Amino acid sequence: MISIVAAWVISIFAKRATLSVLRKLQGISEGAAILTARIVRYVILLAGVGVAFAFLGASVQPLIAIGLIVAAVVVLALRGISANFAAGVVLQTRHPIKVGDEIEVDDYVGTVRELNGRSVVIITRDGRTVHVPNATLLENLLVNHSELGQRRSDILVRSRAGASQLDEITELVTSSTAAVVGIRSAPPVTVLVQSAEPERLTLLVRFWHDPVAAPAISSPVVRAIADALAAAGVDAVVTSDIPAPPLVPPSEL
Repeated sequence: MISIVAAWVISIFAKRATLSVLRKLQGISEGAAILTARIVRYVILLAGVGVAFAFLGASVQPLIAIGLIVAAVVVLALRGISANFAAGVVLQTRHPIKVGDEIEVDDYVGTVRELNGRSVVIITRDGRTVHVPNATLLENLLVNHSELGQRRSDILVRSRAGASQLDEITELVTSSTAAVVGIRSAPPVTVLVQSAEPERLTLLVRFWHDPVAAPAISSPVVRAIADALAAAGVDAVVTSDIPAPPLVPPSEL
């Protein structure tokens, strides 16, 4: 009887301690915390009953067998849930992502809206809501676009300008890109020369911006470069979709 009372008292404090710890973990739902605390309490109570039977000289093997069967059923029934719950605890303690980050996982790119005990909820760029299981984030490749606070994008420029105009075109492309609102000044805009031929220049423009602004910032940059080159009388193709090297003669765009 004493062991049962002791187990009952210990189970109450264990339940409260478990709830206290789980409530401090961001993203763990109240329901999941309460369920876990109850399981901890029932396990302690079951252990106390087993000890009481042992003191009375009764065989505890049937009780152990029942406990093992119940535990096996619970584990099988909650296998997926427990895996996601454990993965959620890891995500909350190691903090590889947080609400507001733009991430890429399983071919989905979106902004994290919520972290809970089962999944991470992201809003994709095209407005879809995706619930990514926590276990999936740990098992697969996860890309965090926001962790460094800025992100780099590239623009390809093919112009009908010879190598003799390289410095002029490079300066024009650099200044027009840097003038776009949202472009970071550090690191500065850089222009890499991919090819310089008598009648064609191929340049790769690299610039840094807010990590979640990649789709929105590329369009005004393309337009600014195209307008600047057109104003200078230079025919050019400007694109943010970097294609494979074209199978065209060197003299063609």
